[in-house]
Amino acid sequence: MQAAGGAAITGSQPSTGRRYWLIALVVGVVGLGLDQAAKALAIANLDPAHPVPLLGGLVTLQLTRNSGAAFSMGEGFTVVFTVVAIAALVAVVVWALPRLRHLGWAVTAGLLLAGISGNLTDRLLREPGPFQGHVVDFIQLPYFAIFNVADICITAAAVLVVWLSMIAKVNLDGTRATDRAEAADG
Repeated sequence: MQAAGGAAITGSQPSTGRRYWLIALVVGVVGLGLDQAAKALAIANLDPAHPVPLLGGLVTLQLTRNSGAAFSMGEGFTVVFTVVAIAALVAVVVWALPRLRHLGWAVTAGLLLAGISGNLTDRLLREPGPFQGHVVDFIQLPYFAIFNVADICITAAAVLVVWLSMIAKVNLDGTRATDRAEAADG
């Protein structure tokens, strides 16, 4: 059965939402775990003075601690980045998760949760102290910033946001953007 706008109606809409919420949380927890495990391995095995080139230098493992944002910009604003990350995490949990009705958006939200919480964990728990902790970065590409698994999750989420909203034209609730436009016109 279909509702106006082409959205499928199931026997229990709330359980459908919970399923996507659960998918997002699982992706988020797994991503956070991978990020923190990779950072622990990097700290235990990499010497900042001796980078490890891989794949003929295409990727270099270079341990660094970043108090700023991408490309080490804003190094004096660590507390601000921490507060912004907390606000972003709350926005995803409070605003986006309850609206999820699409697998792609659930994965996207999960990747955002993983990325935000991975770097936020560093800012809250690592030296020099809470709200001022430095993010552990260790993956370097030529002519690019040094980054980590959390950054990969955030970048993948950004690509999915563009894909889902601009190419697939699907909304968080699973309806197509064109369906809403047609309903408004009709």
